[in-house]
Amino acid sequence: MTTKDKILHILKRDRNLTIKDLMEHFTISEVAVRKHLRELEKQEFIRTNVIKQDIGRPYYTYELTGRGHATFPNQYESLPLDLLRDLEDSQGTAAVKQVLARRAQREETMFRKEIESANFDEKVESLVDLLEQRGYMFDFEKMETGDYKIINYNCPIINIASTYKQICHNERGMMGNLFPDSKVESDDCITDGDHYCKWLITRPKKEEFSL
Repeated sequence: MTTKDKILHILKRDRNLTIKDLMEHFTISEVAVRKHLRELEKQEFIRTNVIKQDIGRPYYTYELTGRGHATFPNQYESLPLDLLRDLEDSQGTAAVKQVLARRAQREETMFRKEIESANFDEKVESLVDLLEQRGYMFDFEKMETGDYKIINYNCPIINIASTYKQICHNERGMMGNLFPDSKVESDDCITDGDHYCKWLITRPKKEEFSL
């Protein structure tokens, strides 16, 4: 991964970062990082924000532009928004819901086959790996309780999901079905304006736990 790519990935995960925040991820000089930041801004992949303070000099933060976000994988061509809108216009909302439900069922069937395992940890890791192959960007953490906190920073079908929230509803149902012995909670959601989607999947009571 190039330095520019790394900067884009960092800003995708943690927006509005200062140069000090960014330098925590690099071993090269601050001068070199600033050079890459200027080039990315010139190419309109990032923007600089001036943060004024009541006391002291203003400071600067960096974040992705729309063009910067667009550098990450998406599935726009495989599920175009215009086609769903045309379907809704011609056959009604129920037809769209049916199409999206069928899509969710296909994905669930595929995921179930790929992550089939008696081991809870392996199932979680396999699912995260499969979703990342489809354009999602995850951090996941095994907590002291043995539960998993999963954060997704990139929704590859955000243009569809923002218009048809049923996709998010279907996703919650799929996660619950894939982990029937766990409690699956979804708090933050990108389509609600949050920076990421966050999931908590509890460890089944019948599974032994070790860090």
